[in-house]
Amino acid sequence: MRTSQILKAAYAGLAATDTALSALPSSRAHRMRRVSKPLLMPTLAAATIADPRGGTAPLRNVALRAQVAAWCGDVVLLGDEPADFAGGAIAFAVAHGNYIDGFLEHRGQRSRGSVRAVAGLWAVAAPGVIVGAGRQRRWLAPVVGVYSAAVAATLASATLVGSREVRVAATAGAALFLLSDSLLGARRFLLRSAPPAMEGAVMATYSAAQFLLAEAALRSGIGDV
Repeated sequence: MRTSQILKAAYAGLAATDTALSALPSSRAHRMRRVSKPLLMPTLAAATIADPRGGTAPLRNVALRAQVAAWCGDVVLLGDEPADFAGGAIAFAVAHGNYIDGFLEHRGQRSRGSVRAVAGLWAVAAPGVIVGAGRQRRWLAPVVGVYSAAVAATLASATLVGSREVRVAATAGAALFLLSDSLLGARRFLLRSAPPAMEGAVMATYSAAQFLLAEAALRSGIGDV
């Protein structure tokens, strides 16, 4: 078995463990996540580096930079204060900026209908979460607004990638990321008492999204991008 496959299996195991812990309401599970969650991105980054496809994949370094920023976000979001949420959002916005730039650099001659669809989805879904964030702290509203737009832009840019192999994985990963953050936003800003299992759904979709985005980057060495 290749080193990259072992590392991907390790990532899957860590993701499953952290997802299970996140769905538990106990303080002990939360403390255990201070070990499991910060290990996610370093393990995925190691798998990305070890994958033999990476040597010819122009988007690999894009994914690695995004994973470093996401690791910072993961660590900061272990805190529960509004400032922790804002710091995590900023870190993840940097990650999404890397993907947006990389995907647009490799866009093909494709219809912009998907971009309009994503923009419409954001225009319908985001305002409620932005208003909810502003009710907690007024300054959180613009943070959530800008971050949610960055996540939507990642999905929109993914749909424009020229290579079908890259586009399929990138679009699936970005869509799962959008779903994960939508659940997180609803849990934190809209629902009065969200069930603990909802955090498990956030982490399950997040972990899968990160894996698919890394896979998309590695596929960028196959054929013309």
